[in-house]
Amino acid sequence: MSLDTNHKLLVATSSTIFFILTLTVAILPAFEAQKTEPLPGIEVIEPDSLIARGRALYLKEGCGTCHTQFVRDLPVDAPYGRGSLAGDYALESPPLLGTQRTGPDLSNVGVRQPSDVWNLIHLYNPRVVVASSVMPAYPWYFEEKIEAAENDVVVSVPDRYKPPGTVIVATSDALSLVAYLQSLKQIEVAP
Repeated sequence: MSLDTNHKLLVATSSTIFFILTLTVAILPAFEAQKTEPLPGIEVIEPDSLIARGRALYLKEGCGTCHTQFVRDLPVDAPYGRGSLAGDYALESPPLLGTQRTGPDLSNVGVRQPSDVWNLIHLYNPRVVVASSVMPAYPWYFEEKIEAAENDVVVSVPDRYKPPGTVIVATSDALSLVAYLQSLKQIEVAP
């Protein structure tokens, strides 16, 4: 009996090989990936926190379309931080790795751009702080007022980028999104 003349043996052999390969290539590695432990020092984002709200806005606005949160272990990625590890994402659901890098990687942006003011201005109009930026502005996260109230967070946008006689005030959504971006910091790991 040979495989070329016995159809039942051919199908059984093919099915067995397919099952073994599926188990080896897909199923067992998936179980192994589920065992990934978070890196020491990574904190859980509380569901009702400002950071969680900012993360939801990041997803809603589709920021992952242009920004990654995954540093490759390549010399070209060195300015963004150390190479990413599976433990960086163990507590995220879903991990926001991104799809392409039109804008800079954000996995360590809380260290690279620690200023809330810079991030708020960048969110209001990216070209104020990065002249060549292709990122869209998000002015709906801000209010234009004649005069700020006592508890308002005023964003120091230069006069030429805002309507005359107004102040730009960050909304709670803008503050949430910036809080999320500021939380993106890689944990130091021993070499």
